[in-house]
Amino acid sequence: MKLEDLKIIVTGGASGMGAHFVKRLAEAGAKVCAGDVNEGMLNELPPGIFKRKLDVADPHGCEAFVAWAAEQMGGLNGLVNNAGIIRDGLLVKKDRETGAIKKLSREDWNAVIGVNLSGATFMAQELVAYMVEKNQKPGVVVNISSISRHGNRGQSNYVAAKAAIAANTLTWAREWAQYGVRCAAIAPGMIETPMTKGMNQKARDAVVAMIPSGRIGVPEDIWQAVRFALECDYFNARTMDVDGGLSF
Repeated sequence: MKLEDLKIIVTGGASGMGAHFVKRLAEAGAKVCAGDVNEGMLNELPPGIFKRKLDVADPHGCEAFVAWAAEQMGGLNGLVNNAGIIRDGLLVKKDRETGAIKKLSREDWNAVIGVNLSGATFMAQELVAYMVEKNQKPGVVVNISSISRHGNRGQSNYVAAKAAIAANTLTWAREWAQYGVRCAAIAPGMIETPMTKGMNQKARDAVVAMIPSGRIGVPEDIWQAVRFALECDYFNARTMDVDGGLSF
């Protein structure tokens, strides 16, 4: 699809990679609706971008947002499923001094699954339901997975969500082919965002040491992959790692 033909939603669009995607899409001539829980940062996006508060973990909120976005843009044919959070922690940890056992909380598990997996699923479901009802095609959904889907210590909840969204990229591509809707995924490695800037410097240095490209990525690196996924009509049902060669 040509970017200028897109009427597209970007979730988690107020900051980090999401805000970068929103700006790049708008610059390319696409009509863009940005959704995020942070209304203040949404309002800092450039003029011409439709924006509204969105909690993807709320299925009714997803349904209402899709209906609103379609009204604002005069239709819908794209989605970048970018909204995500982390609540890292070992599933089970024993304190070296006291011997006390600490477990990853149910709250942290449910929060990450709710946003990163359920939220992405709700948004894709509502978008495609709208397109099928309106007989609008072609369309494209780009899921933002992560290289953590291969497994990463201290991220059981995040790994589960990102692995599932990569697997469902194939599932959904097969289900939606009859409706003219593609589904692809991009799996970033370590990217410079507000979420990662707060990392301990020693930990950051250790990650960089494992990246053959010799640096942490920036949102533009991921945008180039997202753009390819949106524009290349033969890229479908696959997840592309964009990680500088990082291997945990």
